[in-house]
Amino acid sequence: MPDLSGQNRDHGGGVDAAAAQFGGRREDWLDLSTGINPVAYPLGVIPPDAWCALPDRAAQSGLVAAARAFWQVPDGAAVLAIPGASAAIAMIPRLVQTGRVHIPAPTYNEHAAAFAAAGWQDATSPQDAQAQVVVHPNNPDGRLFTAADLHAPLRIIDESFCDVMPHASLIDQAGAPGTLILKSFGKFWGLAGLRLGFVIGDPALVSRLEQMLGPWPVAGPALVIGTQALRDQSWAGTTRIRLAADAARLDTIAQDAGAKPLGGTTLFRLFDVPDAAQWQTRLAHHHIWSRVFPYNPRWLRLGLPAPDTWNRLEAALR
Repeated sequence: MPDLSGQNRDHGGGVDAAAAQFGGRREDWLDLSTGINPVAYPLGVIPPDAWCALPDRAAQSGLVAAARAFWQVPDGAAVLAIPGASAAIAMIPRLVQTGRVHIPAPTYNEHAAAFAAAGWQDATSPQDAQAQVVVHPNNPDGRLFTAADLHAPLRIIDESFCDVMPHASLIDQAGAPGTLILKSFGKFWGLAGLRLGFVIGDPALVSRLEQMLGPWPVAGPALVIGTQALRDQSWAGTTRIRLAADAARLDTIAQDAGAKPLGGTTLFRLFDVPDAAQWQTRLAHHHIWSRVFPYNPRWLRLGLPAPDTWNRLEAALR
């Protein structure tokens, strides 16, 4: 189980700190410490009023309709656009009375921190909990869950990385009482700075969350870009094929350098190495930033390089 104290919340990123330690300009660094698609969805023309006017209901409804169609949301489930999945993660523990929560570890640590901040206690199993969180597929090892794993009255299914494998989605559970499914726009579409996400599920819980967020939770440009991207099934299909090929290429490069693939998704790969900190330092001397984990000194996680930067990673691992 994760530490619910909210301490030691390590994350990817932090290239500015890496540059300060190892030298070089930030823009010269290759950041492989996250699971963000390096080939982002292309931004089209954004109307001036998306920047200047308050977002209107038509734009919000259009985004929700596009999301409902893209993820094939069941009719009985509600869909809410939010300013990034992190916003929902921080608020969800306050939607219901506090109790005991089960969060399989290791996983994305913001869930445990949010529940701890709201006064929840750790549960030893989902059957013994009033709430449970599954990150599906899990970060960092790519573990998948099924509907049979869901037991608690409040079930949070974090599918931030699931758009690379839509066949594995648990979206069919969105209509079940007490279920909330999180979607992130920053990972698959490569637009983390847009701060756009979605909560899909139990209408009563989604309504409470909407009230907590207040009016205009999503910025006008995010409404426009999100709607365009969710309607672009062709881009999504082509992108999944490219990501799968690039993930296989990354596994081969790392294996040739002595790393053992452990899993992950096609947006990030997890490797077993003799000394992850040493590998991170080795890569950092080439101005490539990677992810290590305080709970396992052998785990190294790498995201995908952009198409024109593979040679840098290959050279660093020779």
